[in-house]
Amino acid sequence: MKHFRITLQYDGSRYDGWQKQGNTENTIQGRIEALLAKLFEQQIEIQGSGRTDAGVHALGQVASFSVQTDIGPAKVMERMNTFLPKDIIVTDCRLTDARFHARLNAKRKTYIYRVVTGNVRPVFGRQYVLWHSDTLDTDKMRKAAECLVGEHDFKSFLGNRHYKKSTIRTIENITITEEIIKAGEAEFPEIKLAFTGNGFLPNMVRILTGTLLEIGEGVRNPEDMESILTGCDRALAGSTAPAHGLTLLKVEY
Repeated sequence: MKHFRITLQYDGSRYDGWQKQGNTENTIQGRIEALLAKLFEQQIEIQGSGRTDAGVHALGQVASFSVQTDIGPAKVMERMNTFLPKDIIVTDCRLTDARFHARLNAKRKTYIYRVVTGNVRPVFGRQYVLWHSDTLDTDKMRKAAECLVGEHDFKSFLGNRHYKKSTIRTIENITITEEIIKAGEAEFPEIKLAFTGNGFLPNMVRILTGTLLEIGEGVRNPEDMESILTGCDRALAGSTAPAHGLTLLKVEY
């Protein structure tokens, strides 16, 4: 038995999220497991570092699986990339030991949410950014984000009301940066929100982003964030930002 760790990139636009589900075969995990079953002629279960939502992308998703085989990681990667859909690719494959688990051993994850502002809607790359026609006050957004850093109960930013596990997480860092993206003669102001933490609740990054966007719009004040956080009530937080602007950047072990 060999134990593999793979790193994946995928465009989540046409998938129903990472986690396989009984009501659809159109998930990242489901597609990969179906391919592995054909390649190795045995049932294989893969463990992802996290369950990205439908429409969310990944540049550095990590997964692990075990299989009875004689071939090595380079050949496994080659075979997988030959038959995977064009919007999923394995960028790294290596041997690991039986104790490694992509989700349980993860120390921290970083997600990026991209927002393009201004009255001109981007055409190229539009499936990876949220277009926001109004300008945003990023200084207010940064001020609001400060109180989110550290260990807190993030129940107000939980998207699954049936969630039964602990809602305490640690956010190590939130950065909000601005740059100008050029596409031909056009220029697009882009804001990137980067969240690094030891783990994230279902929809947590998207709800954090939606709340920060409302603060940037002036709908809420930066000072509101503390009461939203301590209130532990989803109704207090802002809207859930659309999935297509979010990308899992990397997972660290």
